[in-house]
Amino acid sequence: MGWQGELIKIDNYRYKIPRTYKSGMHTDGIIFASERMISQIKEDKAPEQVANVATLPGIVGYSMAMPDIHWGYGFPIGGVAGFDVETGVISPGGVGYDINCGVRLLRTDLRYDDIKNKIPELVKALFKNVPSGVGSTGKIRIDEREVKEVLRLGAKWAVKKGFGWDEDIERIEEHGCLQGAEPDRVSRRALERGRPQLGTLGAGNHFLEIQMVQDIYDRAAAEKMGIQEPGQVTVMIHTGSRGLGYQVCDDNVRLLGKVTRKYGIDIPDRQLACAPIKSPEGEMYFAQMACAANYAWANRQCIMHWVREAFEKVLAKRAEDLGMLLVYDVAHNIAKFETHKVNDRLIKLCVHRKGATRAFYKGHKDIPGVYKEIGQPVLIPGDMGSSSYLLLGTARAMQETFGSTCHGAGRVLSRTRALKKTRGRRIDKELLSKGIYVLSASSEVLREEVPEAYKDIDMVVDAVHNAGISRKIARMRPLGVVKG
Repeated sequence: MGWQGELIKIDNYRYKIPRTYKSGMHTDGIIFASERMISQIKEDKAPEQVANVATLPGIVGYSMAMPDIHWGYGFPIGGVAGFDVETGVISPGGVGYDINCGVRLLRTDLRYDDIKNKIPELVKALFKNVPSGVGSTGKIRIDEREVKEVLRLGAKWAVKKGFGWDEDIERIEEHGCLQGAEPDRVSRRALERGRPQLGTLGAGNHFLEIQMVQDIYDRAAAEKMGIQEPGQVTVMIHTGSRGLGYQVCDDNVRLLGKVTRKYGIDIPDRQLACAPIKSPEGEMYFAQMACAANYAWANRQCIMHWVREAFEKVLAKRAEDLGMLLVYDVAHNIAKFETHKVNDRLIKLCVHRKGATRAFYKGHKDIPGVYKEIGQPVLIPGDMGSSSYLLLGTARAMQETFGSTCHGAGRVLSRTRALKKTRGRRIDKELLSKGIYVLSASSEVLREEVPEAYKDIDMVVDAVHNAGISRKIARMRPLGVVKG
């Protein structure tokens, strides 16, 4: 039986869980979704987690969830919440285990006809050049001192070491380096896990994907981002902070689980373990989380460098001559200090986005200069059998969601259920019949990540577009995929 709580329809794309639903709620919950999606959202009881988040001290505005919402650890995946820095809390469950799991998109000057006969060769080159799979180790050999430099500098470390171009940095959220990172606070175990994994894709839903632009909805905005016409080739990278980020989360879940009572915080779910933002424990978590976020940006930067190298090798042209420019890189598992207008007052908040993407409006100081006139690019990956989207942030997102939108398709089947459902099937052959060439570290991963394990990405994106919290610019379809 699905979630049976009270849900009030506000309009076609907003549903409210009233604060009267549950004792202790300080505010309402808001779920952004279409009516067709709501029954599916209620099925895994994730709305209960939206209500639970609303009980946390210092929450400002609403406890929110995007249309890709599903059950997560503490917060729902697809959850957004802002907390007053003076009275609020910070929670590892509001960021997740894969800290700064995120997406970056490269555009190219290539067209489909240029590579249609070389897609298998390109996918094989990517698979060979970028280590992937559970526990995979990378090509970069660094000691503990150097790992701490990665945690301090993020993507800037990678570019400094020759993994990429100086101009990449401007097109990364936070310029690829979240301030407040303190590497000396990260546990020895986290450092040990991170040292061999830099420059690796990992497993699960992480991927490299060669795509083709299928539709353009706003030509002027698309051209500002280097997206010029249908048939243009793009490349998407989706991965995070690997074992280091997992360990940082695990360390702090244990720590904050012990101190929540110390501060007199009553939580309805122990997975919402938290601490006041300005407490020693809260500051400790943020300092470590920022380190993991920086590791993830460095990781994606190194991987992008090897993606460029793979294309160079197969196509016998320099990446510069192929026009392999970074469009943008976004985080979708992170907590950040931001200033937002609430009730006509500017308030400094700690905004938790877990399975949600920042979507700032044009003119915002944190948007790269090249995009100041159009807004922040938003990257929404689909599953390996469906489209991905390029969106832009909107003024309405700034007013309603602290400048946030969805992050992807969102699971509807657990990995265990997906494996049961696909027993005996060859997912690679099924995708090849649709014109998508896939390589994976194991056939089991492909079955876990089978397209029907995810929501309809078109419905998810239509929901945020029609709700006005981001707007569609372009749609890309997959041609070749590397799965971890």
